[in-house]
Amino acid sequence: MVARASRMTPPMEYVRLYDEAAGLDGVIAIHSTARGPAAGGCRFWTYADESAAMADAVRLAEGMSYKNAMAELPFGGGKAVLRRPAGAFDRAALFEAFGEAVERLEGRYVTAEDVGTTVADMEAIARRTSHVAGRTALPGRAGGDPSPWTALGVFEAMRAAVAFQSGSTLSGKVVSVLGVGNVGAHLCELLAEAGAELVVADIDPARCAQMVERHAARVVSIDEIAGVAADVFAPCALGGALDAATVAALQARLVCGAANNQLASEDMADVLLARGVTYVPDYVANAGGIINVAAEYLRESADEVRQRVVGIGPRVAAVLEEAARDGLAPSTVADRTAERLMQERVAEPA
Repeated sequence: MVARASRMTPPMEYVRLYDEAAGLDGVIAIHSTARGPAAGGCRFWTYADESAAMADAVRLAEGMSYKNAMAELPFGGGKAVLRRPAGAFDRAALFEAFGEAVERLEGRYVTAEDVGTTVADMEAIARRTSHVAGRTALPGRAGGDPSPWTALGVFEAMRAAVAFQSGSTLSGKVVSVLGVGNVGAHLCELLAEAGAELVVADIDPARCAQMVERHAARVVSIDEIAGVAADVFAPCALGGALDAATVAALQARLVCGAANNQLASEDMADVLLARGVTYVPDYVANAGGIINVAAEYLRESADEVRQRVVGIGPRVAAVLEEAARDGLAPSTVADRTAERLMQERVAEPA
């Protein structure tokens, strides 16, 4: 089955995954291999049905093509979405079965961590294929949990956007963070160190309590977080946070977060622009994790990862400057830049 993506990009390829004995049920979506193997994490989540999982895979795989191109990585875009079994299951067996499916693609898709998966899961996958990253880091080498790198990239993006918008720093700025899981919690730590004041919301009260204890954050409900008085709104949970109701409620004049697919619909970018809200395109800001994954797969060092992740800030500044000059939404500028880069074939990784 082939479907067209919403942007002017290649047709999607789907690989259906099913192994009843192992509890494996999901899909690998390959969006583009123009720049190299399709790279993107493996999401392990509860979905109502197969079509919901498929829709998520499509959105995420397309986003990875744009993210990898914008970060100038030698990879195309892909994503795996696995449905979490309703009952008891053998987690290691499930991910080993997934690893076998990845191996059958002979390097056309490289997997890694995403929402719901861990370093231990990547180690299970690695027992069946070498086309996996996000494994236990070796001394001096890229690898391990990509969440801190994602958070650092968002922090650098936010810092660059605040400087562009107001010529100031994050010190004293109020940042409202939706979702304080692995990435959101790391981002809060960086923001607190920079002198920002935090307002947080999460479905897990224990996570919020940790932010109160560690950073004196103020806690509000998920329904309230977008409308609090803040300088920056950082969506760091699942996608679709920027819908019509959220955008209408926003008091922050800058949106910069770690979540993928933050715009509930494409027209929200223009709505934000009309409201005078600066939106940092999600896939530009949150590329730190895939930069680490790519470096691990290419056997590069942690120092090389840091250098590239810090480079997200200048990239964001360039996008915002071009958008302001041309009167366009930043997402439009980022998309056309990524699409140009997607056409530039690069050397395949060894």
